[in-house]
Amino acid sequence: MTKLKSPRTLSKSRFKSALECPTKLFYSGKKKEYANQMAENEFMMALAEGGFQVGELAKYSHPCCPEIGHCGHNIKALNYHESLEETAKYIHNENVILYEPAVAFENFFIRIDVLVKNGMEVELIEVKAKSFDSKNGSFRNAKGTGDYIDRPWRPYLYDVAFQTWVMEQAYPDWNVEPYLMMADKAAEATVDGINQLFRVRKNEKNRTVIEVTEEITPDRLGDSVLVKVPVREYVEMIWNGQDIDPRKKEFEEFKNFFDRAREYAGYYDRDERYPVTVGLKCKHCEYKNTTESAAKGLKSGYMECWQDKFGDDYDFEEPHVFELWDFRHTKDALERGIHFLKDLSFEDLFRSEPKIPDKGMGRVDRQWLQVKKRTGRDMEDEHINPELFDEMNEWDYPLHFIDFETSMVAIPFSAGRRPYEQTAFQFSCHSLYEDGHMEHREWIHSEPGVFPNYEFTLELKKALGNDEGTIFRYSNHENTVMRQIYRQIEKDDEIDIFKDNGTSNIEILDWIETITNWKVKDLDGKESRDRGVRDMIDLWKCVKSYYYHPMMKGSNSIKQVLPTVLKVSKFLEDKYSQPMEFGINLNGRVLWQKDAHGKVIDPYKLLEPIHDDIEADELYLERGEIRDGGAAMVAYAKMQFTQMSDQERQNITKALLRYCEMDTLAMVMIYEHWLSCRVQ
Repeated sequence: MTKLKSPRTLSKSRFKSALECPTKLFYSGKKKEYANQMAENEFMMALAEGGFQVGELAKYSHPCCPEIGHCGHNIKALNYHESLEETAKYIHNENVILYEPAVAFENFFIRIDVLVKNGMEVELIEVKAKSFDSKNGSFRNAKGTGDYIDRPWRPYLYDVAFQTWVMEQAYPDWNVEPYLMMADKAAEATVDGINQLFRVRKNEKNRTVIEVTEEITPDRLGDSVLVKVPVREYVEMIWNGQDIDPRKKEFEEFKNFFDRAREYAGYYDRDERYPVTVGLKCKHCEYKNTTESAAKGLKSGYMECWQDKFGDDYDFEEPHVFELWDFRHTKDALERGIHFLKDLSFEDLFRSEPKIPDKGMGRVDRQWLQVKKRTGRDMEDEHINPELFDEMNEWDYPLHFIDFETSMVAIPFSAGRRPYEQTAFQFSCHSLYEDGHMEHREWIHSEPGVFPNYEFTLELKKALGNDEGTIFRYSNHENTVMRQIYRQIEKDDEIDIFKDNGTSNIEILDWIETITNWKVKDLDGKESRDRGVRDMIDLWKCVKSYYYHPMMKGSNSIKQVLPTVLKVSKFLEDKYSQPMEFGINLNGRVLWQKDAHGKVIDPYKLLEPIHDDIEADELYLERGEIRDGGAAMVAYAKMQFTQMSDQERQNITKALLRYCEMDTLAMVMIYEHWLSCRVQ
């Protein structure tokens, strides 16, 4: 029997993409033709965020209830025609609950997460792996009092608005009430191990499926950690064009919602490129090529759009304003026809007089330095502000370089914990002594279903608590995590958490205060920061205040700074072109190597992948990018939520230890390069 070909319909995911840029519809789904930096990571994204578990738990929040005439059905068919046929078997029942039913209208097609039908009264429930505070949360701007929808919530509410409209068009006699269902940050789990009830795996067709590990009962689930929020008023705001301040609307956003949906659907159905407009939205376009995707012969939708507007000779090699670090006037520059760094003046970087920092470079000076060096106006490559060496003189040996790997899962590990609480499962610490001696300490916790933060804190204290040496982090993550653990201990103050370890809650809290900083308010409500006596030094701030090389382009990420210093530092070349004589997982490795073309290889590329389907630090979450540690977060989620052998778990654990050790060694290498420059 010949399978019917699915029509080209506008789905909710394609509609969401079109809201970002309608031209993306032309590139959507053409995996063999256009590069798509998001395409391979949807499974990883949902795994890391706990989206699969939230989706399954939502189904159990609407179970089959025969005593009131409800019966739940999971629509398993994936094909367009088959899913509609399977849905049609049940959707006209008087009372029914459907999971992932398919609904079509004209050339629109949606799959609803949960549909609850009582006669003509229908609940359309969209489930999101996102947190919402049921006590204080709001979808409006200005802390819930504004007239418009807060920007971060718009994609989710537009999603529901689209589904609600399609549903009402397909079934005009029904009264549809739309809801968003999310993890409730105000709720606490009342039972242990809810997230371990739902395991994730790929089936023989490489589709994601959920395996339930034990019988699900109301007692086993405990009190709900999800919240179902009615959103009809926000849907109607969107339909009526009242969701965005008119002064802030783009051209497309002035269009009628329904006309807009039909227009996009028409272009997609005809496989016709929507008229190209370029601007700030292009900065994070997923249809860009990487070296790897270009080698596969894939095309760049991003390049095609810019060539459509400015000609085939548009110079993609010339440093673009999109590259400029922390540039807050990109939109204004593009509207004035400025595309490249070479066309920027110093005055283009600010609208009011820039602030002069107490030390180092301010934002505007740092940007102007990048412009000059990337465009050849400043011919000397490396810039080191001499004030860096003054600050280095204040650091006390031994120097401790630390890095944490953490996760924030939607469904809590244990009773008393809330959704999306910080979970710290690993740290690495390199300690450099004044005589050049180096020590490495590490800790990891990979056991499924266990909340590791308190053991993590004890082990970190053992690594750092025996001296008064300066502690370094890279960016604010480690400070944020320790302050979150501080609040967790405060919340659990009725429990003597650390009694068995010969210490007390108070002693641990006092120690955390010594190595962190935190916000405080005076009697007038003015905010300032208190700092512990060993408040961690942020090496990222040192980079952006004192150091720049054009190879870094617009990034201060350690993954960009490390390859740069390795290429320019004779000291690092001499030391790390020999087998390492310290460390645990990297001991004996040669980390300064060149490829066949004579280019220095990024040391991270010399490490084995964390897992076969997890390429380290090439995963995507936020606006197309997971920052540092993304691969580790996904690997931890795999160990928590998927079935694997003991050997596979051990392999992932060893790889995580290698990568985390490399993270802190990278910090050491940056410091060593600076130190070698100071003593020259």
